[in-house]
Amino acid sequence: MHPAFSVIFLTTLIGVGQGLFLALYTGESYAVVELLPAQNQGFYVWGSVIAVAFLIAGLIASVFHLGHPERAWRAATCWRTSWLSREVIILPTVIGAVSVYGGLHALGWDLGIIGVETGVRGDLTLLIGLGGVLATFLLFICTAMIYACIKFLQEWASPLTVINYILLGTASGFTLATAFASYQAPDLVNFYGGWAIIITVTALVTRAASLIRNSRLRPKSSLQTAIGVRHTRIKQGSMGFMGGSFNTREYFHGASVFVFRFIKWIFLALTFVVPVILLGAGMKTDTSTFLMAAFIVQYIGLIAERWFFFAQANHPQNLYYQTVG
Repeated sequence: MHPAFSVIFLTTLIGVGQGLFLALYTGESYAVVELLPAQNQGFYVWGSVIAVAFLIAGLIASVFHLGHPERAWRAATCWRTSWLSREVIILPTVIGAVSVYGGLHALGWDLGIIGVETGVRGDLTLLIGLGGVLATFLLFICTAMIYACIKFLQEWASPLTVINYILLGTASGFTLATAFASYQAPDLVNFYGGWAIIITVTALVTRAASLIRNSRLRPKSSLQTAIGVRHTRIKQGSMGFMGGSFNTREYFHGASVFVFRFIKWIFLALTFVVPVILLGAGMKTDTSTFLMAAFIVQYIGLIAERWFFFAQANHPQNLYYQTVG
């Protein structure tokens, strides 16, 4: 498939925002049961602002993929059958939940405003945050299922697609949370950094599993089935067009074999190996620069990873259109 950079930025940016919110809520939950030191409200407020900024940036990026942006609202009308429609509905829901979560921290409100006294610090933000967490995971699933539900694209049609979207987004969010904590809450750096490393390594295992799986796939179609001719010897001499077309542009990445393989090794290094090294170095030396570099490098790697994810999908129609004599 031809990777669209608008979709690449959509999926990676909202993944960071989702992962960062999960990190914030995890930290607050641990603090409530006194497994972590409590933080001031500003930490959660500014963390929520950053998460919302990434989510909105992803939403803006998606607009550039639309031929008629003024009709974007129609994308939500098929929510009963379309994962894309469900994503369109859930994404604003997540943005709203994270915004309310940060707003409640800014105001310092708890359930006492409605006459309910629980004695739990931040009970209202924990409640709203829980709803946001559920919406966040639902958004991960909706985004991934847009691709995983396409059965004839074998590279995508796997539970690993959903698992990798969740882990990669969460890993990038926890890596950003580590860098953010180094400026706002230094006593949380090791907690966030440790989880960022664990999630990143786990994501490496599942992403490597998908690469191994995809390398063993065999096409279910052939030249014979593509043109409906059962002759044993068929030689294609033309793609069927004297010039380019939508089919020849949008269903093949157009990169050479060398570039394609090179990007695979680049994303494996930048998404997984280098960030883990930088995170470890940053935590050991208590250096914010290393931690911020870990996030930047990992995000660049995620862009390459998402390009490869789209490009690796081999559309069956390429059997008919992509061979030129």
